[in-house]
This record gives sequence, structure tokens and C-alpha cells, in this order.
Amino acid sequence: MSDLLKKYSLQPVINASGSVTRLGGAPMSRAVIDAMADMAQHTVPLDVLQGIACRAIASATRTEAGLVTAGAAAGLTLGTAGILTRWDRSRMESLPDTAGFANEFVVSREHRSGYDHAVRAAGAKLIEVGFNDIVSGAGVRRTEIWEYEAVFRESTAGVLYVLGPGSVPPLPLVVDAAHKHNLPILVDAAAELPPRANLTEIAATGADLVVFSGGKSIRGPQSSGILAGRRDLVGSAFVQMMDLDEHPQLWVPPAELVNLQKLAGGPPRHGIGRGLKVSKETIIGLLTALELFRSGIYDSEIDRQHTVLEHIVDELQGLALSCTIENLGDSESSPLLEIALDEAAIGQTAFDVCRRLREGNPPIYPGHARLAQGALLIHPLHLEEEAGRDISRRLTEIIS
Repeated sequence: MSDLLKKYSLQPVINASGSVTRLGGAPMSRAVIDAMADMAQHTVPLDVLQGIACRAIASATRTEAGLVTAGAAAGLTLGTAGILTRWDRSRMESLPDTAGFANEFVVSREHRSGYDHAVRAAGAKLIEVGFNDIVSGAGVRRTEIWEYEAVFRESTAGVLYVLGPGSVPPLPLVVDAAHKHNLPILVDAAAELPPRANLTEIAATGADLVVFSGGKSIRGPQSSGILAGRRDLVGSAFVQMMDLDEHPQLWVPPAELVNLQKLAGGPPRHGIGRGLKVSKETIIGLLTALELFRSGIYDSEIDRQHTVLEHIVDELQGLALSCTIENLGDSESSPLLEIALDEAAIGQTAFDVCRRLREGNPPIYPGHARLAQGALLIHPLHLEEEAGRDISRRLTEIIS
């Protein structure tokens, strides 16, 4: 155990859940850590650094502009603020109070989740459309394009689209419907990397703003994210996040982000995103991580991850459970091990086993998305061979 962990009496855990926020996100490379440590020794204007980040993100996503945000949720709040206000100072000043101007975002009912609180936090009102008949068991139909268009009106500010495996209607159709009514679309693609192609292909649909997590597959700082898309919307988000305690006569914002012809007269007052600021270390860490991610350097880890999971499967043979290694079928995505427990045979539920894994030594945090179905998930992103052996040993002790 390191001196730092000893000093604060912190017990390290085995992360078998992947890049989840509650366990600190994805592992950062030495290059990212070194870049952040180097930047910590220097003083640089954050607006200049964000201008540099804007160019790098725009290039990586093939969009007009980009911004480093304090995580994907912050990107959603800032993107919403940019859509709600554009360059209107009075609207920036009033958020989250949106009385008197368009404030509704249309969203498919099946795209709703706790994460859309980040959109509502900026002052947006969500208007749901569609019925999730598949989940309710009431039928086979899901949200359809006409349902979006039926609720577009003067009070509509934009469309929120949450991208994931099997999201419907298809994003290009929703983009077309929104643009036909001159409405921008904000895409939550926080966890939609890999594949790397999504960096460019999501925006290529015509989506006006796209949000990615920086602390998952990109492997940047856990509290980092990317907002990319239209320059006017990203620029508005930028000014609503930055420290603007500056004399109007001296304010020279990065031209990559701010069109002074649209925002003449100096900076607005501090915006709704002021509490969502990012440090210079976070910005440079994200940019370093993004460059590494785009290079494909992490693809070589997939075979090792498979080996770790295969060893776990071998060591669990003979127990009252069944193991399945799931592959996404590409060279960029980590495999996933499902351990389906015979709860009747072992006299414990998957929740019981998960709790005992967390409370033991070393504490182990498996993926918990399928506990209600009697299964543990093992994600190998953080796992080396020793950690894999610890998982097998602890499960054997608990189940035998």
C-alpha cells in the first residue's frame, strides 16, 4: 500500500466494474499523468488553453468547435445553456429561469434517465414523446418520428437524443426532423466510445452538439468531458462556464470560440456553468488522452483482458454457476464476463454475493447491472492477472 493511502487510511479495491464514475473512471496512462503534473507547474490563461483545446477537439470530431468540460453531465448542462441562450446576454443572466423564451427540449420517453437532470438544471423543460411498449410488454412499437414533429412549437428550444445500442428512432432521422423545424439537437453520447469512429460519425449525422465522457474509454481525467459541435453553441457554452471577472476593455476571448460581432460590449457576467469549471491540468490531461485514444494504442490490451477473464472461468469450474464471456465483435471493445449464479443451490442471491465481495479482503466491486437476474459482471479494464486470481479465490470461498 502506498504512503498516500496509508496517510488517509484508504483501502484500495479491485475494480471489476470498468470505467464507472463511482470507482474513479478508467485508468489513466503515465503519459496523461505526466502531462497533468507538468501543467500543474505552469500558469497559463485558461481561455487560451480552451482555445487550443477547441482546435484539437474540432479536428478529432470533425466539427466546428470543441470544449473540455467537467465531465459529460457538465457538457449536457453547458450544451443546453448554449442552445437556450445563444449569444443573448439577458438570457445568460437569467438561467435557470427561462420564463419568456423557448425552453422546451423534446425527448423520447425511453431516452429518459436520471442523467437528464443535467439538462433540466440549465432551465430546460423536457417534453416526452412516444411509448416504450417493448419494456412495458404492451406491444412492439417504439417512439416514431411523427411524434417528435407533433409537439414542435414556438416554445421548443431543441431536441435531446440519448445515444446507445439500439436507440430509436435512428439518430439521422431525428436530426432531419429537428432541422426541418430549425431546431438544434443535443446528443448524449457519454459512453459511446469505442468505436473510435464515433468521434466523427455521430456529428456527421448533422447533430448540432455531441457530448462524450473523457474519463471512460478516452482514459482522461475522470472529471473530464467533451462538448463538440456548432461554433455558436459551443462558444455560448464556453462563456457561460469561464471566469469572466475581466474589464470589457481588456477581454480578448479565443476567436475559435467567441464571435465578438455576436457578443459585442465585453464579457457577460458569470454564467450558470461557472461551477462547472475545469482546471488547466484537466484540460491538458484530456487532450493528451484524446490523442492516445485516437492512435489506437489501447487496442493491444484486448487480448490480455480476454486472458484474464478466461483464467477466471477456468478457476471457477465445478461451482454452482455458469460463465459466459461476451464480445462486442470488434477490436476496440473490452470483453465482459457474466457469472450467472445458481442462487437456489448456493443459498444466496447475487446481491448477497456482491455484498460479500465488497466487504471482504481485498474488497471487490463487480458490475451490478444484472444482479436482479442473478448474475455478476466482471469487466477486465482494471484487472491484471493477480486481481483475476483474487476474484476467483473470493468467489470460491463465498460460494463453496
